[in-house]
Amino acid sequence: MTIEPELNSLIKSVYCNIFIKNICTDQYLKDRIILSSHNTDVNDINITILNSFPRNQKIYLSLDKIVFENNNNFNNLYPSEFLNSLKPAGMPPSSLTLKIGCPIILLRNLAPYQDLCNSSRLIVTRLNDYVIEAHILTEDHAGNLTFIPRISLMTSTSELLFKLK
Repeated sequence: MTIEPELNSLIKSVYCNIFIKNICTDQYLKDRIILSSHNTDVNDINITILNSFPRNQKIYLSLDKIVFENNNNFNNLYPSEFLNSLKPAGMPPSSLTLKIGCPIILLRNLAPYQDLCNSSRLIVTRLNDYVIEAHILTEDHAGNLTFIPRISLMTSTSELLFKLK
């Protein structure tokens, strides 16, 4: 366990050899993780580490739609920029940036019997338009290749005047 006063020294302390090919194995990444209690800190850490990865990034954008109970279509009332700025509880951010070789953690239970559940750790191996290919780092299926599809989610609370899909 390490406590560092600034972000760059924390990252360097935890992942000092991340880009040395023979050292940065699955076990190396499996044994290291940075935890934070604030989502804003997590976002800053993720952006800083991702920017240091040498490959090209791929940005996945959400396709936000408004769903009303009476099936009226009011999607044109709100611009995409406004919908993307909303952060309802239980919903992921409107944009996900990834690079091949970066570690990721699942935040949803996709297939528990294949160890694809909340907190499963994986390494990205390919970035397609609608599917992320990765190999599993943890549990019984470590090393197995898996595919994470694009998933539709909908807000379930009434914190907004409409449901966001």
